[in-house]
Amino acid sequence: MKKNITVLFLFVTSFIFAQQVEKFEITEEWLAKIEQMAPSETTVKNVTKKKVLVFSKATGFDHWTIPHNAEMLKILGKKTNAFEVHIGYDIENFDKKNLKKYDAVIFNNCNPSGPKRDLFFDLLQMNTNLPDNEIIALSKQYETNLMDYVSNGGGLMIMHGAITVQNNSTKFSKMTGGSFDYHPKQQEMHVKEVDPNHPLVQAFKGKGLTHVDEPYFFNNAYFDYNFRPLLYIEIDKLEGMRKEVDEKINYVSWIKRHGKGRVFYSSPSHNAQSLDHPELLQFFLDGMQYVVGDLKCDDSPIGK
Repeated sequence: MKKNITVLFLFVTSFIFAQQVEKFEITEEWLAKIEQMAPSETTVKNVTKKKVLVFSKATGFDHWTIPHNAEMLKILGKKTNAFEVHIGYDIENFDKKNLKKYDAVIFNNCNPSGPKRDLFFDLLQMNTNLPDNEIIALSKQYETNLMDYVSNGGGLMIMHGAITVQNNSTKFSKMTGGSFDYHPKQQEMHVKEVDPNHPLVQAFKGKGLTHVDEPYFFNNAYFDYNFRPLLYIEIDKLEGMRKEVDEKINYVSWIKRHGKGRVFYSSPSHNAQSLDHPELLQFFLDGMQYVVGDLKCDDSPIGK
């Protein structure tokens, strides 16, 4: 009898887990649900409407939640009337002249292909007949354009897998706060606030967020800790680790300055089901307000 109960429990558990990460199409019902849960006003009020580019073209791993994120961000902008959201897919968006149109750029899971892990190279290779040497030079120029844009005061918000955009670039890693290393399998995890009193995590009310996601691990500039961490996961609670680590926690969201500009990274989330949490929608909205300079808070780096 005990054995049968155990088997049934495992079956139900795996079924529930599968349901949590099952892909689904965007429907009118889903859009209405997100609109209902989305905040109706921003944390910082009486601000001018900001123009935001949500770049949503992946050339490598294609996260199924890309279109869901794009719709969610449009809803946040429209419902609060604080952001004019433009969805972009073409590399011309990163011309200097085009970047000047926007107060912030949001990288929406725009993963490049491996092992080069260079989004601009991939986009040029897909859409031009230029030889590789010219593509390499041009891709570096687009990378410089974006880094200069942020350094001169533009905002950059990075969602989940988009941390890989220029994953092998040391300079880019220093701007973003780290590069992608690997992730164990998807699993339920409890994401916690580093400092529950920090203005950017008030949405979680000291309770964090429990959801199914990929626990991302990072390398390169990450270990300089040149950022202010917001959220973390406890490593000893994770399954499927590939490497032994000395650290007890792993940061999965942070903010930082780059020159005159601001960067916000959030690893949550890999699945659109996570958007069913109103606190995560508020967190994203606050992150948007941070990168455009409306939400002022401590973004000093914690250092090594």
